[in-house]
Amino acid sequence: MKIKWLGHACFLLTSDAGLRIVTDPYTPGGFGLQYRPPAEKADIVTVSHEHADHNNVGDVKGDPQIVRGAGVHQIKGIEIKGVSTSHDEMSGSQRGSNTVFCFALDGVRVCHLGDLGHDLTAGSLAEIGEVDVLLIPVGGSFTIDADVASRVADRLAAKVVIPMHFKNERCPDFPVAGVADFQKKRQRVRTVDGSEVEIKKDGLPSETETVVLKPAC
Repeated sequence: MKIKWLGHACFLLTSDAGLRIVTDPYTPGGFGLQYRPPAEKADIVTVSHEHADHNNVGDVKGDPQIVRGAGVHQIKGIEIKGVSTSHDEMSGSQRGSNTVFCFALDGVRVCHLGDLGHDLTAGSLAEIGEVDVLLIPVGGSFTIDADVASRVADRLAAKVVIPMHFKNERCPDFPVAGVADFQKKRQRVRTVDGSEVEIKKDGLPSETETVVLKPAC
C-alpha cells in the first residue's frame, strides 16, 4: 500500500491491486489554504464532516463512491467503518460532528481521524479497534493539539503515525500550529523528503514510528 499526503487532511491511499481511496478532499483557496486542487483519480472518497476544507468531492477525478457517516460500509470489496466523534470538546455544539474512518488495505489497518476535536473515549477506542497506520490531526485550534494528539496516538498504539492538519508552506495563514510540537512529543520520528511512503504489513516497525510527510499539492 502507498500513502500520499496531498495536504491538510487529504490523503491518497493506493492498494497493491490499484484501488484508490482519497480522504477529506479540501477546497483550495479557502481558509488560507494554498494547496493545488486535489485532482487525483479515486474509487472511494471518505468525508469526515461537511466543512469545505474536507468535503470537496467535486475535484476528485473518476467516478468515486462517497462514504459519509458512522456505521459499516461495504464498498468495492472492502469494509469501511465510520466511528462517530465530535469536532470539538463540547459534543459537537461548537463545530459539529466528525467521523473517524477505519479500513484495511493489503492487510494494513488504517485509521483516519478527520477533524477530531477531543480525546477519544473508551467506547470510541473500542470501536476503532487495532490500528497499524494512524492519520492524525495535530495543529490544534480546530482539532486536537499536539498534547492530545500524542496521547491519542499512544492509546491507539499504531505502528506508524502520520500527522496532518498542521501549518506548513502551503497554508502559512491557516490559524493552527505547525508539526514541531507534535514531533517533540514522539520517541521515533522520521521526516520524509517527499509526500509518499509505501507500507507493507510484514514491514511494519516493531516500535511506533512517526512519519512526517511533505504536502504533494
